[in-house]
Amino acid sequence: MYVSARSDYALRAMLAVAAASRCGDGEDGGGGLVKAASLADVQDIPLSFLQGILLDLRRAGLLHSHRGAEGGYALTRPPDEITVGDVLRAVGGSLTTVRGLPAERAGYHGVAAGLTDVWLAVHGAIATVVDSTTLANLLTRDPTDHAPTTS
Repeated sequence: MYVSARSDYALRAMLAVAAASRCGDGEDGGGGLVKAASLADVQDIPLSFLQGILLDLRRAGLLHSHRGAEGGYALTRPPDEITVGDVLRAVGGSLTTVRGLPAERAGYHGVAAGLTDVWLAVHGAIATVVDSTTLANLLTRDPTDHAPTTS
């Protein structure tokens, strides 16, 4: 699995929006709404790049936007119902790729035929982790704890 800047930025943005929804107010007092410019500034993400990411997240049904001076972005569901996998798929497609193709489409023959099973197992392991980790899990994690979480 390769975590692109786009995926990293999307997760950071979603966590910032989720944190604002938990405390009930955005950075500008917008009732949980977070402005794109504020997200870009706080998370050190180029605004033009972030706007495309936010559009993908909105199209995937993870965020909704409100226009106007008091507008911004908010989650469409509670943070405990949105997984890391949801966010990664919204901005990057397949979780695991082999030569640019989803793992299930990687085909081999001869002595390499067993590689398909390896890539599918890798994909399954990644999916298990990212689909069982919610935004809420990440928000409640002790920031001084750097140990990986495993089940």
